[in-house]
Amino acid sequence: MMNEQIKRFSENPILSPMDLVPSRPGLEIACLLNPGVFRFQGKVWMIIRVAERPKQEPGIISFPVLKDGGMEIISIEENDPELIADDPRVIRYKGMDYLTTLSHLRLVCSEDGVHFYQPEGFPLLLGEGKNETFGIEDCRVAQIDDTYYLTYTAVSVHGVGVGLRTTKNWKTFEKHGMIISPHNKDCAIFEEKINGKFYALHRPSSVDLGGNYIWLAESPDGIHWGNHQCIIKTRKHQWDSKRVGAGAAPIRTAQGWLEIYHGANEKHQYCLGAFLMDLTDPSKVLAQTEYPIMVPTTDYEINGFFGEVVFTNGHLVNGDELTLYYGAADEFVCGAKFSIQEILGALKWL
Repeated sequence: MMNEQIKRFSENPILSPMDLVPSRPGLEIACLLNPGVFRFQGKVWMIIRVAERPKQEPGIISFPVLKDGGMEIISIEENDPELIADDPRVIRYKGMDYLTTLSHLRLVCSEDGVHFYQPEGFPLLLGEGKNETFGIEDCRVAQIDDTYYLTYTAVSVHGVGVGLRTTKNWKTFEKHGMIISPHNKDCAIFEEKINGKFYALHRPSSVDLGGNYIWLAESPDGIHWGNHQCIIKTRKHQWDSKRVGAGAAPIRTAQGWLEIYHGANEKHQYCLGAFLMDLTDPSKVLAQTEYPIMVPTTDYEINGFFGEVVFTNGHLVNGDELTLYYGAADEFVCGAKFSIQEILGALKWL
């Protein structure tokens, strides 16, 4: 474990739910989560997942869903015998699963990469259509030439899949629908083509056969994906024994494509690790960290909406310096700096 080399921002958390205004009256922001990160107009930008819900009343669980272009609030008494509400993120009612919050994506920017604010004139990205009625989440941003590719988790009663929108100016967006069907998430597109093809990491979910593993896919155009290959699996009795998933776009290094990923164990504790892929054939995994490079240790990482979580899907690279922006305890947005060479040095070659 290389925790001693992490330089968490002294300003952490850099954003908390109280720092932003709800998208509409009657809602409250429960959590800020897992920002995608990019540079634009000379500034550092984050596209944050903002999770909202109605203000909660005693004895009642209320949550929003999108319906027919509007929002519907569903309220259920806590003592209803058909309600299962032992997870703060998901409830089950009358045999159906619902999210306790509705997420949208919101842009914030910063001149120094630490102090962020919401600029005027940029839209909120909301769920649209039947495959996004429970919201859109955890956006990763890849810039290829002058186009930004936004891969995000699209959630509905149909399941959890990968949606794609593209933009050049962050004010108008082209919608490409669901590019990988349920159940799938954690999709990170490489920021350059390899042998003329787009590549992406993604994470199908399986509970009966297989597991929550990281896969690689390729595409001729960034929209239609195929040739899926499983490249990283969970490891029994280790910190990433229950699920693994990609972070942001892989980082090109002289030794290979470096990917920061999250792993969780049976206790739902989320840590970060890394693995390395071949530069010309990313289906070849060359090395992987045996131990986490980051574990939840601070109060804001251990205590929150869903504690003991560090989760990233956004970073910036400046030479050897990797600035990682991450969600802490499923409630706060934080930052930390790493040395890319130190992460490479922590890898165990396979």
